[in-house]
Amino acid sequence: MPAEALARLRPSKPRSFVPENIHLGDWASVKPLFEKLEAAAASIKTAKELERWVLDASELGAALDQEGACRYVSMTCQTDDAEIEKAYLHFVETLDPNAKPHWHRIKELFLGIPAHKELPSKRWMVFTRAVKNDVELFRLETIPLQMEETKLEQQYQKTMAAMTVPFQKKEQTLQQMGRHLEETDRTLRQQAWKLIAARRLKDKLKIEDIFDAQLKLRSQIAANAGLPNYRDYAFRARGRFDYTPKECDAFHEAVSELVVPLARETQKRRATLLGVETLRPWDLAVDVRNRQPLRPFSDTETMVEKCHAIFRKIDPVLADEFELMRKHGLLDLDSRKGKAPGGYQCSLEEARLPFIFMNAVGLQRDVDTMLHEAGHAFHALAAREEPLLSYRSAPIEFCEVASMSMELLGSPHLTEFYSPEDAARARRTHFEGIIALLPWVATIDAFQHWIYTHEGHSREERKATWLGLLDRFGGIESFSGYEDARAAMWHRQEHLFGMPFYYIEYGIAQLGALQLWLNSKKDLGS
Repeated sequence: MPAEALARLRPSKPRSFVPENIHLGDWASVKPLFEKLEAAAASIKTAKELERWVLDASELGAALDQEGACRYVSMTCQTDDAEIEKAYLHFVETLDPNAKPHWHRIKELFLGIPAHKELPSKRWMVFTRAVKNDVELFRLETIPLQMEETKLEQQYQKTMAAMTVPFQKKEQTLQQMGRHLEETDRTLRQQAWKLIAARRLKDKLKIEDIFDAQLKLRSQIAANAGLPNYRDYAFRARGRFDYTPKECDAFHEAVSELVVPLARETQKRRATLLGVETLRPWDLAVDVRNRQPLRPFSDTETMVEKCHAIFRKIDPVLADEFELMRKHGLLDLDSRKGKAPGGYQCSLEEARLPFIFMNAVGLQRDVDTMLHEAGHAFHALAAREEPLLSYRSAPIEFCEVASMSMELLGSPHLTEFYSPEDAARARRTHFEGIIALLPWVATIDAFQHWIYTHEGHSREERKATWLGLLDRFGGIESFSGYEDARAAMWHRQEHLFGMPFYYIEYGIAQLGALQLWLNSKKDLGS
């Protein structure tokens, strides 16, 4: 189990500030370390002393970050375990809120130490800019609001993880049901899709309640910071120093003008090849020539072995790094009841190792997800020797370049899973998926811009806005008879609940990944 693998982890570098046997889940044990850092600031005179102090703080930050990450990973791997949930919520309710004022004080102290102006600008400019931004945004009264926001996110994940349906004489998760949407039997696909949609709608009001509660908290968080709305707060909190909502609007418009027509033409071609007069939502995943679905693997161990072979073909270093993760048990890949939906890569900052979480059920998109999350993992491992915690990660816009590029760089080697003909099918499906992704990114991002600049809106107004955006950016498939399912499609986008305003990054990064892929083709002469 993941919890056992996480418990075996050891720091990548020997600790010099944090005691070896400290209980990082106990605030009484952790608090003295913050007090020690705060007291030490008064004696710092030189840039060298300041750098040592920052690295001590970085060591403490990495240890606490990993403690929280391990509890989050365990919770998402098993949302129906009461003890694991309790441990996660203890960190959210106790450690995190108690630590935040101390982190704020440490940042204030850093800016107040004259020696910080003597630090080499080339090395420290980005760090100092981020610290100044954090200090300006911090409000003590916001901490309990953020704690409640995180707890609501956990409730959303728990709700989604509990969704199963009976189909073909067995209980299946909604991720497992995705296999049936690729079957050539249209009646079977429709049955499967209807079950999925009905199950999601069963918790519609609960999900709306969670979201409305989050909106209220986020509005107050922005107000506490003296900002007019949560969008302005989120752009500051996410460190978006290089673009504004205006650039996001331009992205939406470009997608509407250039990509949406191509996406709709692709769907018209799909309808023609399938021989259907009207494309329906259960017609979007089946092969357009009604060939049997691509089934790249029957068990996740096979997927791991074949992805390992792909990484070796790209670069043996990547294969060795992937093997390191497997050796440490840092992969949880199977879909099961009680497991949170989706996929992610989580950096375990003290061990300086990545963890990959996903819900594999034997689909080609599972291979894409594995390549994607491994791209994040390789990015994290490439930075593991960086001593400063805040420099071991990049802005999300670039982190997603690493993951999306790995999908494209791995695609020439899909013959590890398929015949040459089926590998070509998988590649075409992937590129059609990119065409579909960009309008979806624009939809989700534009939706968030509207939500957070229309404080006090009603659910009906939100629904109308969502449907209007689907009309602008969506496909040609008909939801006739299933209008409620179309109106609630945004419920499945977990970023809206747990990572507000994290989505435009996928659009920016996809363009970067395509550029990198084109460069790779040129460099490899293909």
